Amino acid sequence: MGGCIAAPVALYRSVPEIKTFEITPDYAGFRLDKAAASLCPDLSRARLQALIAEGALTLNGQAASAAMRIKLDDVIVLAIPEAEEATPQAQDIALDIVYEDDDILVLNKQAGLVVHPGAGHHDQTLVNALLHHCGDSLSGIGGVKRPGIVHRLDKDTTGLMLVAKNDMAHRHLSDQLQDRSLSRTYWAMTVGQPIPQRGVVDQPIGRHKTNRQRQTITRAGRDARTHYQVIKTFGARLSLIECALETGRTHQIRVHMAYIKCPLLGDSIYGAQQNALRAGLKMGAYETQPEAVERIMTFPRQALHARTLVFIHPRTEEEMEFTTPELPEDFGQLLKDMDIVFSGPTKA
Repeated sequence: MGGCIAAPVALYRSVPEIKTFEITPDYAGFRLDKAAASLCPDLSRARLQALIAEGALTLNGQAASAAMRIKLDDVIVLAIPEAEEATPQAQDIALDIVYEDDDILVLNKQAGLVVHPGAGHHDQTLVNALLHHCGDSLSGIGGVKRPGIVHRLDKDTTGLMLVAKNDMAHRHLSDQLQDRSLSRTYWAMTVGQPIPQRGVVDQPIGRHKTNRQRQTITRAGRDARTHYQVIKTFGARLSLIECALETGRTHQIRVHMAYIKCPLLGDSIYGAQQNALRAGLKMGAYETQPEAVERIMTFPRQALHARTLVFIHPRTEEEMEFTTPELPEDFGQLLKDMDIVFSGPTKA
């Protein structure tokens, strides 16, 4: 049966439409998202999966995942929020622009900046900032005045990003990303020393079955290859490495480094590094350099920085290469702390 009931206003910015369904024999055994798509034909399956992920759909009063199998007499309640404006608004957010012309823009992204508006991040994103910065210089991507994000960086990953300002540039740069002529090199701090010190991680990556925030190594995933080499080691437990992406999967470096037992320092999703660090740092370091050790132990994000970007300009066909002149302040301080703790002076 279908119907509407009052919604708890505190959960939403506006009162949503509530739909309630009791599962009949026709739907028993279905995946939750498939049943919901049949029961709500006015919503796409992708939209329903997003609502499930946001907690807007409950099964028997509990949060549920899209892949759950439903049973006879189960009760589904779906709260459909009012539609929001699809076009992001321009917002004055500081950006570090490295290069810009009529076709492209290269920027050095700061930590904490989400690239695209989405669930939980409706504004204050890189797209909002680019709309403000570019203004009328955008001729449009797909008929809409918006920047063309060629490749993404995670919220807390810093470094170089490439943006297209028109359809022509976006198409050419996206082709380079696909044929792998667009090159990206990262610096990362890992907990552990990769063995060998130079190598390739060639393992397919796909979305985790039960946790949408995670990616994982899986046969069903897409091919993914990361080339790495150790730049410097610190004691027995920490390494500064350089990674070059042959492919560009979500969280690729983070997943691949965790796979070889060298997760990124500060990675809250793929690397629980605190115990490993405590085991690797000698007690003497705590006694002689407590502040530096504490900063290392509590580094607040994954230590990952997109350092170099190489591509062919879509109009001039010239090869362009950009390297950040220096590391972000927190990453730079991290390297200083590493040197102090592992090879620098100690307190008297």
